Amino acid sequence: MVKRSLDIILYKISIFNLLTFRKNNNFIKNNKVTFNYSTKISPEYNKQDNNSYYLHPYYITGFVDAEGCFTTSIFIDERRVTKWQVKPIFKISLHNKDRKILEALQRTWGVGNIHKHGKDSIEFRVSSIKNLKVIINHFDQYPLITKKLADYLLFKQSIVLIEKKEHLTMEGLLKLVGIKSTLNWGLSDKLKQSFSNIIPAERPEVKLSEIKDIRWLVGFVEGEGCFLVVIQKSKSNKKTYDISLRFTITQHNRDSELLLNLLNYLGCGKHSSSRNEVTFITSSFSDIKNKIIPIFDKYPLLGTKKEDFEDFKKVAELMELKDHLTEEGIKNITLIKSNMNSKRISY
Repeated sequence: MVKRSLDIILYKISIFNLLTFRKNNNFIKNNKVTFNYSTKISPEYNKQDNNSYYLHPYYITGFVDAEGCFTTSIFIDERRVTKWQVKPIFKISLHNKDRKILEALQRTWGVGNIHKHGKDSIEFRVSSIKNLKVIINHFDQYPLITKKLADYLLFKQSIVLIEKKEHLTMEGLLKLVGIKSTLNWGLSDKLKQSFSNIIPAERPEVKLSEIKDIRWLVGFVEGEGCFLVVIQKSKSNKKTYDISLRFTITQHNRDSELLLNLLNYLGCGKHSSSRNEVTFITSSFSDIKNKIIPIFDKYPLLGTKKEDFEDFKKVAELMELKDHLTEEGIKNITLIKSNMNSKRISY
C-alpha cells in the first residue's frame, strides 16, 4: 500500500511536469489545449488567509439539497406531562475526509456542532430552536429546489408548533407525530406502536424551481456528482483500449424533473433511468471540455471530490494531447483512474 501510494505521488508529479512542459514550450501547436474558463461570476466560497472558507449561500443550498436532512426526534421522557420529548434536528453526515466542508458550513452559519458519527463519518448537527432559526432564515431566502423542499416545509411547521409550546400538550404532540410520519422515512416501528391512530400530516406539493445560480449546481455536485474515467477494451482492436470521460449526477426518480432541467441548464448531456433512480450523464468529450470542466475550474469544489475533478481534468488534457491513443498514455491514465472516487487514498 505504501509503495502504491508513493508510485502514485511520483507519477502525478511526472504528469504535471509533462503537461506544463508541453504547454509552456508549445510542444503541441496544432492540438493546443483550448479549455475556456472565463466567467463573470465570483467563486462559490471565499478563502481567508488562515485557510478558512466561507460558503456562498447558493452553494450551501445546493449541498443541502444533496446531503442535508431535516428531521424530528421524538422520544420518551417521563419528566414531561405528555411523557414524550420532541427535538427538531438539522443534520448532514459525511465521510471524515470531507470534514473541511462541514467546518466551512459551521463557520459560515455560526451555529452547529460537528461530532463523530461512525467509524469513518462525522455529522454536523443543529438542534436548538435559536440556532435553527439561522437555518430557517437561510432556506427562506435561498430555497431548496429538489423534493427535499417538502421535508423542509414540514420541518418548519414543527418549529412553529414548538415555538408556540404546543409540543407540551398531547394535542400538539399528536400534530408533531403526524408531521413526522410524513417527513423523510416516516415513523419508526416503536413510534407506530405508540401512536397507532395517528393522522399523517399532508405532505406539501412542491413544484420544480429553476436553478438560479451556478453555485447551487456546484454545491449539489459536491454531494451527488461523479467524475468518471471509463476504460474499455476496444471493439475494433482487442489489443488496445478505448478511454472516455463521464460526468454524472444520480437522484431518486422523484427528482427526475430536476435532472431533465439540467439538460437545458447546461446545454448538454442525456437522461437515463433504472429502477428508482434517474441519472444525468455527459460523456461527449467536447461538452466535457467546453461546458463541464470550465464550471468547476472557475467555481472550485471544496471536498475530496475536488481531487477527483482534478484527476478527471488531467485525463482530459492527456486526451486532448492524444496520449490516450498510445500504450504509454493508456498506462498513465489507468494509474490515474486507480486512485479516483472510492479508490482514492487520503494522505
